[in-house]
Amino acid sequence: MSADEKTVYLSLGSNLGDREANLKRAIELLSHKVRLGLVSSIYETEPVGNIGQPKFLNLACQVFTWLAAKDLLALNKGIESRMGRAPNTSNLPRSIDIDILFYGSDVINTAELTIPHPRMAERAFVLVPLNEVAPELVHPVSGKTVAQMLKEVTGIQGVENGRVKKLYNNRSW
Repeated sequence: MSADEKTVYLSLGSNLGDREANLKRAIELLSHKVRLGLVSSIYETEPVGNIGQPKFLNLACQVFTWLAAKDLLALNKGIESRMGRAPNTSNLPRSIDIDILFYGSDVINTAELTIPHPRMAERAFVLVPLNEVAPELVHPVSGKTVAQMLKEVTGIQGVENGRVKKLYNNRSW
């Protein structure tokens, strides 16, 4: 990794159509523009917020990129659009959702983008897969590791019966 390349962690989720195929397609499309690192297992989780929708499949992945954070966000939104996600569909069913969790150790607060992701510490459906690929990763604001945040998550948001259901083990993409 060069000095200008950033290590980034993403969260991906899908609850419409062939959820597993959607995750694989999003990873494939991402890999055209970023270098793929570790990818977690796939987990099935309950929706958060609008609970009257199908369950999600979620994963976390590590990527390496020279893209600026705003350009990575644009890439993610482009992939979401290409895969059929309408804009402004938070808390609604969607074929793919790609969130930037960490962008190196940068802290970014703009109208379009907040990094680290502001709600990740509340969401087991994000932290469980992220813990699989980066348990010692330190949140640059709280100073807590991913493993510590997972132990402290309250409400177990998105987790069925107090647990995230692992459907598929980590494998090569």
